[in-house]
Amino acid sequence: MDEKTTSWVSYLWWVGWIISLVTSNSLNPRPSLIVFHLRQSFGLLIFQLALWVLNTMLIFSFSSLFFVTWILGIALLVLWVIGLIGAFNGEEKPIPVVGPLFQQWFQFIK
Repeated sequence: MDEKTTSWVSYLWWVGWIISLVTSNSLNPRPSLIVFHLRQSFGLLIFQLALWVLNTMLIFSFSSLFFVTWILGIALLVLWVIGLIGAFNGEEKPIPVVGPLFQQWFQFIK
């Protein structure tokens, strides 16, 4: 796969992220576009997992905060679409608000 394809595949849930990671392992050094989008999509996956756990706990406790997690889910979907469009276009444009943090936090992805 080329760099752009590997980048956008990383946004396709955990399976796509792992496929992108494995297919880009043979490239030495790994292109910055792929590393950038691996970090962005990994951050979104972590937030998705955290939101799912929180949502599950709130459903079982019948909390009124369930509505807040629904709004956060929509915001996460919007950020995912923005990241996916950036990968399709071959841009290293961070996701709004949390994108620069993902690049800083996930330096272990190289």
